Amino acid sequence: MNECEWNLLEAKSPLDTLRIGEADVRVGDRVRLRPGKHADIFDMALAGKTAVIESIEQDYEGKFHICVVADDDPGRDIGMMRQPGHRFFFFPEEVEPLGPEEPIASTNVSAPAILVAGIGNIFLGDDGFGVEVAQRLSQRTFPEGVRVVDFGIRGLDLAYALTDGPQVTILIDACPRGAAPGTLYVVEPDLTSLNSTNNSQVAVDAHAMNPMNVLCMAKSMGAPLQRILLVGCEPATLGPEEGQMGLSEVVENAVERAVTLTASLVTRILNGEWPLVGDQREETKSQKG
Repeated sequence: MNECEWNLLEAKSPLDTLRIGEADVRVGDRVRLRPGKHADIFDMALAGKTAVIESIEQDYEGKFHICVVADDDPGRDIGMMRQPGHRFFFFPEEVEPLGPEEPIASTNVSAPAILVAGIGNIFLGDDGFGVEVAQRLSQRTFPEGVRVVDFGIRGLDLAYALTDGPQVTILIDACPRGAAPGTLYVVEPDLTSLNSTNNSQVAVDAHAMNPMNVLCMAKSMGAPLQRILLVGCEPATLGPEEGQMGLSEVVENAVERAVTLTASLVTRILNGEWPLVGDQREETKSQKG
């Protein structure tokens, strides 16, 4: 599990082999991933995939952890420059040893029809709006072909996800546009600006999430960007206020409305109805009077 990486700072030396069931596994062996019921959303997205063992660790409590990289991870051949977000830790009971002839398996045989991406920094007040909406959406059941992911500030991971070629991507983020806090927007960004030669050199900050920079990066990586929608919320604050943690009250009250709005967009898109032309806005109750 990803959170185990912190405990491994005090771990014992890596192991050469580990017995799992009736088989001994080693670094370089391939396994199938079977995340347990307490796995996070990123681990669950890997359920059923095959992966390569990068290391076998034992933490200071004596628990074993297997570090893997998914077979179909587009960044697996980058070697030492691979981003930490592409390495995942699983308990031994969550991996199934495979033989050398086992074919590569992926839960994403074809690109998702719709990728719903929550983005934002939970430590910057209302900037965590997209994260909260994505987490609530992940608790709902959507048709096959709809993938909901809380990317947080993992801009490079989102760029890689866009290279899978989803037909529609719905970004969910705090979106300051000058309206009353809590106002929800649905906007279709203009992707023609991504064709600028200057944008080919845009880098993604590993500690921030700028949606347009991520789209530029994805395009430079060959992502076939198709239709993009942004479900945005007007923030009350984009920084940690003294004595306040999490979302402001007005933005917190908008989260469930955003969940309903996003789900309705997914339904309309799957029904072949492109939901809007230009800018669609949902005003706050106070604005409606």
